Amino acid sequence: MTSDTGLATLVIEQVLELSADAHIERRMTAQDSAAFHRLTGAIAAYGKALSLLLALEEREEFYALIAQVNPVTGLAH
Repeated sequence: MTSDTGLATLVIEQVLELSADAHIERRMTAQDSAAFHRLTGAIAAYGKALSLLLALEEREEFYALIAQVNPVTGLAH
């Protein structure tokens, strides 16, 4: 694991924790309140952020794999 991958993992874990906290808070909030709708939007945003972060992490892992095949050109002989 590179330091970039480690950092991405930490960010993903933090966003997951924020999302879980928002889910818990939303369950304790009245459904017709502004807070409920704000939390719903926040949860959706966390989901979108996670999708993006995971896609970026997968792309970095793919590029690292390609670089291992041939560090100079990134292509197999």
